[in-house]
Amino acid sequence: QFCQEALLWQGLRHPSILPFLGIDRDTFPSAYCMVSPWMKHGTVIKYLANHGRSQIPRLLLEICLGLEYLHSMKIVHGDLRGDNILVSDDYHACLTDFGLASSIQEQDTVGALTSCSNRGGSVRWLAPELHFPAQFDRDEYIRTPATDVYSFACVCIEMETGAPPFPAKLPEGGVIVKVLAGERPQRPITISDDLWALVNLAWVADFRRRPKVPDLIRALEKLLESTYSRG
Repeated sequence: QFCQEALLWQGLRHPSILPFLGIDRDTFPSAYCMVSPWMKHGTVIKYLANHGRSQIPRLLLEICLGLEYLHSMKIVHGDLRGDNILVSDDYHACLTDFGLASSIQEQDTVGALTSCSNRGGSVRWLAPELHFPAQFDRDEYIRTPATDVYSFACVCIEMETGAPPFPAKLPEGGVIVKVLAGERPQRPITISDDLWALVNLAWVADFRRRPKVPDLIRALEKLLESTYSRG
């Protein structure tokens, strides 16, 4: 898995993807390490806690640009969440942690699909079809661009609230039950009507009805334009 992640990551070049610098085998004698630039602002959640929420629409757009690039390279991220989004020294969002990313193949109406033998990922950000594939006419755990889109909706909630989706006191098993029953995280009081509408499109249960990443980009560009025109 280490080699797979390194090989995949080293071939990626995009402003919204954390650069891969190489592999270090000297710092920790018992393990190889992948090396990337140090990001002093840390994760996007830490950055927002320190700098306020005004840059959320721009950062969300940059996250989507990174996803669009990955999908164009036939790659699904597979574990999109706040901890895997860093902010560069010049204040731009960068996707990282490609341990669950994998190459995808062109198939059916969903677009590109990749199957795996286990669910993987972080429960609170996972699309319902990755919790219980049979409920969605799937025989396997299949990560798709649509599962990344669902995770993006959860990232929107995380960035607005500074906390993972769903209450911390709710165990992961409870999260799965709620998601499969069609429940979603509550609306944050800070989120705009336009962004909330986009979130509700992105996390619909039927993965075929979720917007594609280019649709998200267009919506976020309009949101940014309206924000700047009001400002």
